[in-house]
Amino acid sequence: MNKITIAIDGYSSCGKSTLAKQLAKKLGYSYIDSGAMYRAVALWALENKAIENAVPDTEKIISNLDSIKIEFRFHPEIQASQTYLNGRNIEKEIRGMAVSEIVSKISSIKEVRQKMVALQRKFGEDKGVVMDGRDIGSVVFPNAELKLFMTADPAIRAQRRYDELKAKGTQVSMEEIAENLRLRDYEDTTRKENPLIKATDAVVLDNTHLTPEQQFSTAYKLAEEKLVAN
Repeated sequence: MNKITIAIDGYSSCGKSTLAKQLAKKLGYSYIDSGAMYRAVALWALENKAIENAVPDTEKIISNLDSIKIEFRFHPEIQASQTYLNGRNIEKEIRGMAVSEIVSKISSIKEVRQKMVALQRKFGEDKGVVMDGRDIGSVVFPNAELKLFMTADPAIRAQRRYDELKAKGTQVSMEEIAENLRLRDYEDTTRKENPLIKATDAVVLDNTHLTPEQQFSTAYKLAEEKLVAN
């Protein structure tokens, strides 16, 4: 059976990564977290003093892009891929609030997006990939056989994010999370370079009132239909 490309876009804390991982595992596909790639650049900027008062030093970041090496390595013991920056596992560091607060600013830099999109297309050139992000269906893989656009009520998204961080031992308030999501939504949808939009042929998946199982069932059925049609 021929393989397809599955592009999943949507707002922060809508469960894009969870669904993408589930689909990739079920189909035996590769999973690429495009958001982790921008988070890796954001972490590099933080660690290399290319951020001051939450404002990126665009010139410094751009001039160092060639030395920022991002890769995903599969770990059999956890049956998942993790993000590496210049050979170092950064999966934990990129999920914290410090990175979350600046990643939208980093991803708005034209040259950063150009490099990440080129890498993402290379990762998916043989199909058989599930990739999630903000512009996967609209820019990275405009010809993807299946495009999903995920959304949910902002209050539900904030609660999910709060529960996720709390489970990891991160001390953060609900108000801080809600404001972070509000700002990220604004920055993601209004940036000049490849803003978050729903591709015209994407299927909207509002999971406000869906369980993870219901969400997966719906998405997998759509994938099966595309596989048969392909």
